[in-house]
Amino acid sequence: MLTIIDRYIIRKFLGTFFYAIALIILIVIIFDISERIDDFIENQAPLRKILFVYYLNFIPYFINLFSPLFTFIAVIFFTSRMAFNTEIIAILSNGISFKRMLVPYIISAIFLSFLSIYLSNFLIPDANARRLDFEAEYIRRTIRFRERNIHLQIQPGTFIYLESYNERNNTGYNFSLEKKHDGDLIYKMHAETARWYEEEEKWGLNNYNIREINGLKEKLYSGRRLDTVLDFRPSDFMHSISDMETMNFRALNDFIERERIKGSDNIKFYLVEKHRRIAFPFSTLVLTIIGFALSSRKVKGGTGLHLGAGIAMSFSFILFMQITTTFATNGNMPAWLSLWLPNFVFAAIGAYLIFRAPK
Repeated sequence: MLTIIDRYIIRKFLGTFFYAIALIILIVIIFDISERIDDFIENQAPLRKILFVYYLNFIPYFINLFSPLFTFIAVIFFTSRMAFNTEIIAILSNGISFKRMLVPYIISAIFLSFLSIYLSNFLIPDANARRLDFEAEYIRRTIRFRERNIHLQIQPGTFIYLESYNERNNTGYNFSLEKKHDGDLIYKMHAETARWYEEEEKWGLNNYNIREINGLKEKLYSGRRLDTVLDFRPSDFMHSISDMETMNFRALNDFIERERIKGSDNIKFYLVEKHRRIAFPFSTLVLTIIGFALSSRKVKGGTGLHLGAGIAMSFSFILFMQITTTFATNGNMPAWLSLWLPNFVFAAIGAYLIFRAPK
């Protein structure tokens, strides 16, 4: 049962958080408008689309991005004000324990964590799809596909290779297709170029040769031109890393499974994104506990000292998460560990601070 004090703290917590996040979003929008205004004018973006397609879908992304940081700042700010005004001393002197006082903070943090999980996995992907479509049309023009040495498993035992692909003329260069059975090569196709015809949904191979292997027997075919249907399309290997921002939780899981079958080199980026959508909201709870422990004591420096210590701690957390994420994307650290390790470490720090806090 929530007491009057619980409701008071929850109201202070959520009120400070939403007020702070509204201010930072307003500032971000102003800076973004100043940066994009030339693109909007040059590409004749309609005002209605700017407001209701771009910025309306822009806001949830940045709310979620800043959520843990501003949760921490909100906790530090209003708790240190309570400590400075001796409200915390009055609460504790009325028989409420230090741990019991933490309950409304935990309730508020859990609410914000679940809100962040919902935004990350369901609302923001759809919003990002609309925002990125707007950016592609009115801000940045077509981005060239620059990947080289494309390796892809399109079916179990069936592999393709492209040295490069030009999306402007839908042509791949130095194309190979191999089929293996029990580790043995049974079929290989090679062509100098492979062109995709969208309307016919087929590939045109130029200067090709085909090798069929059946034990000790081999058959060789070659020619200048071959139109054929192959079980892959350019979209299978032209995925941008930013595409994962438009996938909800279920779509991202399905996509990761398909990329795993294909043997994609980019799968680690998608695994990091998958675990980030859960671990990042959980950091709200961790930072809330640390913020409460840091700011619940009245000190001479007041709110300023608490905010300074809190901001230093929050940036240490963000830096630690960036470092571990880099180890996952560019090294061998498991994706789940790279995202959850900062939470585990700072949760231990939070537990220590709560234990050491004056009660």
